[in-house]
Amino acid sequence: MTTPTSTTPGPPQSLTDLPTRLPQRRELLTEVPGPASRELAQRRAAAVPSSAVSVMPVYVADADGGVIRDVDGNSFVDLGSGIAVTSVGASDPAVVTAVAEQVTHFTHTCFMVTPYQGYIEVAEELARLTPGEHTKRTVLFNSGAEAVENAVKIARLATGRQAVVAFDHAYHGRTNLTMALTAKSMPYKSNFGPFAPEVYRMPMSYPYRDAHPKISGKTAAKRAIDQMEKQIGASSIAAILIEPIQGEGGFIVPAEGFLPTLADWAQKHGVVFIADEVQSGFCRTGDWFASQNEGVVPDLVTMAKGIAGGMPLSAVTGRAELLDAVHPGGLGGTYGGNPVACAAALAAIKTMKDHDLAGRARAIEALVLPRLRTLADELGTDQGPIGDIRGRGAMLALELVKPGTTEPDPETTRAVAAECLAQGVLILTCGTYGNVIRLLPPLVISQELLEDALGVLENALRRHSITGGEG
Repeated sequence: MTTPTSTTPGPPQSLTDLPTRLPQRRELLTEVPGPASRELAQRRAAAVPSSAVSVMPVYVADADGGVIRDVDGNSFVDLGSGIAVTSVGASDPAVVTAVAEQVTHFTHTCFMVTPYQGYIEVAEELARLTPGEHTKRTVLFNSGAEAVENAVKIARLATGRQAVVAFDHAYHGRTNLTMALTAKSMPYKSNFGPFAPEVYRMPMSYPYRDAHPKISGKTAAKRAIDQMEKQIGASSIAAILIEPIQGEGGFIVPAEGFLPTLADWAQKHGVVFIADEVQSGFCRTGDWFASQNEGVVPDLVTMAKGIAGGMPLSAVTGRAELLDAVHPGGLGGTYGGNPVACAAALAAIKTMKDHDLAGRARAIEALVLPRLRTLADELGTDQGPIGDIRGRGAMLALELVKPGTTEPDPETTRAVAAECLAQGVLILTCGTYGNVIRLLPPLVISQELLEDALGVLENALRRHSITGGEG
């Protein structure tokens, strides 16, 4: 269902510097990667399978605020946040203190055996923070994939139905069920099947690629609804699962009206509406949760990544009647809601509140988007490589295309990312076509550091606009 957003976001706050332990500057002392990183890469090759890849060839020794320092002493500007995990910074003082305090008492008892207060306090916080004023329950896990898988379990049991609807370009995890829910084959699904049954994929609202002809959010939602009703039948659908802003699929922001139309249809037909906020949650988009932008109130919300300042924790929060429908012992896990991770989450949430990190996300958007749009105007649409600029808060992206077309250009995307790394700026790529640069800076990054990193990115894009990505 949809309701008015509970809190109206205020104006963006300034990116005032917050206290940090490491100097917040970009500094290269060696080539990239340096000798110490290269030595570790050799050791890794002998001990770790090549299937467990790392995007960056540098090995981390320290990180703080908006900076990552490698084992060679090089300091990089972090525009990835460990894929939206370290929103409060990689060593937030409040998180560090809370973790240190907790480990002096106990590191684990298993909540299913001997419960503890921290788990309850996290559940109480999530009931307050997630959209909607209804009575809620929360169960805690370790990873985003676990949260998604359990949300589907809850929806299926509570409704007595089996079918689950996911969307084009979606990413929901790497377990068997979440691979079935994920859209992209390589590298996530290829040759790992057979996958879990009764998963159906519907067309997503993708404004950049729905532009010819332009499709409104409501029209795109009705397109999906029409297919659901024809191919599955509303009475067979347990849940609709969707990322309010898609992550790995390319930071796709659906057109206005898409999410509310789907949510309203789900409510009318008794379908559980699950918002996968694993990457978009916890102030990342300028609200506590991306669903709030259009007043969507999900039945279930899945969370992870930014929840605990870098400690492994995930959650499903939702309507009490749904979670309470599950039989005793039906939800849980040995490490789910680990006490150290719970302590970290409570501290991270306090930091988000104390420093208004949702406001800082809006300030990042207000700084970054105008600069990127000015650059796109400077380069011109015919010259490329910038086809689209999109996102919200500190979840922003550029889709790169070949000059004069909308054809994806993954080669230039990789080249721009590599050039930024060589200049001391860590950026991540994503997208179904591998042609999206995503910007996920820590929400505590300083304005000076962010502007420095943007300058590096802009220069790389200028150069590849001239060379066509050839170097």
